[in-house]
Amino acid sequence: MSSQISSEQQPHVLRREFSLWSAFAFAFAFISPIVALYGIFGLALSAAGPSFWWGFLLVFAGQFLVALIFATLVSRWPLEGSIYQWSRRLLGTTYGWFAGWVYMWTLVIAMATVALGAAGFVANIIGIQEPSGGTLALIALVILLAGTAVNLIGRGALKIFMIGSIIAEVIGSVVLGTWLLLFHRQNSISVLFTGGGTDVDMLAYLTGPFMLAVAFIGWSFVGFESAGSIAEEVHEPRRDLPKAVLFSLAFIAVVVAYSSLAIILAIPDLGAVAEGAVADPVYDTLTTALGAGIAVPVEVLFVIGFLASFLALQTSASRVIWAYARDGGLPAAGALVRLRGKARIPVVAILVTTVVGSALFLLSIVAGDVYSLMVNFTAGGFYLAFLFPLVGFLVVLLRRAWTPAAFSLGRATLPVALVAVVWATLQFLNIAWPRVAFDQRYLDWSVWIGVVVLGVLGAALLASVRSRITGTDAVDDAEARDELADRR
Repeated sequence: MSSQISSEQQPHVLRREFSLWSAFAFAFAFISPIVALYGIFGLALSAAGPSFWWGFLLVFAGQFLVALIFATLVSRWPLEGSIYQWSRRLLGTTYGWFAGWVYMWTLVIAMATVALGAAGFVANIIGIQEPSGGTLALIALVILLAGTAVNLIGRGALKIFMIGSIIAEVIGSVVLGTWLLLFHRQNSISVLFTGGGTDVDMLAYLTGPFMLAVAFIGWSFVGFESAGSIAEEVHEPRRDLPKAVLFSLAFIAVVVAYSSLAIILAIPDLGAVAEGAVADPVYDTLTTALGAGIAVPVEVLFVIGFLASFLALQTSASRVIWAYARDGGLPAAGALVRLRGKARIPVVAILVTTVVGSALFLLSIVAGDVYSLMVNFTAGGFYLAFLFPLVGFLVVLLRRAWTPAAFSLGRATLPVALVAVVWATLQFLNIAWPRVAFDQRYLDWSVWIGVVVLGVLGAALLASVRSRITGTDAVDDAEARDELADRR
């Protein structure tokens, strides 16, 4: 029996059209090196000076422990919705529901944030100088609609765009970084050890500016878990998804750290950047070194990276919504769970992300600095979502109730899980800490405001659907049958 026949016979089974390479490309694009670098470089450099670069190593080490646990979980439960599914099976329906609720909203808000970020580059490319908030929202809406169209066409179009984005990322990150290191180096490697200045106490620097930079860098190393969000669309998921999770994180870390090092060493005037006189150190460094003619091609590469990230975020968000609906965990679940066409795409779930994204763009016009609020919450939201399966896994291990799957850490499982929980907790608190960073004080409390609002709304919604949520056995059995059919 082929996987196609199996999928058509079962109304809520997706088609398996992604390979190991596709899953890796998906996770890679989710938080692309270009988006990761551009999004945090100026903030981290202003916060901690050039030595913020060492934060990449710290965050990668912590996140790799998280990735090891997620690789273990996806090997046991290769189910659409990842964090939602794992958490539910670890500590029950209510626990899993809130895990998915946080993760779903983090994905949707991140999707809208990335679209707004891309809008600025698109405006520059088409010649709009100093675009208004309304103009950026309109461009972001066009990006949203175009991305929705790609997602609705099918997985083939998605795979093609992801591969194109990787090529753009390699050119934009590795090739340009190498060129800067070879021909436009302005600073000594010693600047990486002088971020705090000679008159700054090392302990004060590490616990203050450096930890703020680490909070920003934390946004660069998320998205590896997204390979699990499309688990039921991947061939041989138990074998391939752990590899995709780990390899995507490692590859992104290498590319981002390498590109950042190249830009730091090529910045013409580090003092001006530290003083805030250079609003965009990445763009300024590239155009100074390579000439004004490189401006548009570089911005095109940036747009490709942002669009790929947007597509991966929208796909992940729609799959979490679909997984919820299959379990009866959302209102209108019957409509949300439907799969359309030969490709069996969750059309209604994708359209829901489009509607919510459009509403966030409108809100960004009428309610002030919503963009900063969304950026701040997104970073904290990912780490909070990560904590649900991490804590759940640790509890199950301590209860001696864990059954290892194909991918296992053996005797290292418990210590890795413990350190991963400690790391994710500290990083979440570091990101959510209400430091005075904005003129509007409420923006410093962005993460906590988001947590409270989502908690209240989630509790009310869960109470309305709790009695309709189905058990996990039916989904697990259907996935196992479909995976077996796919192997044949």
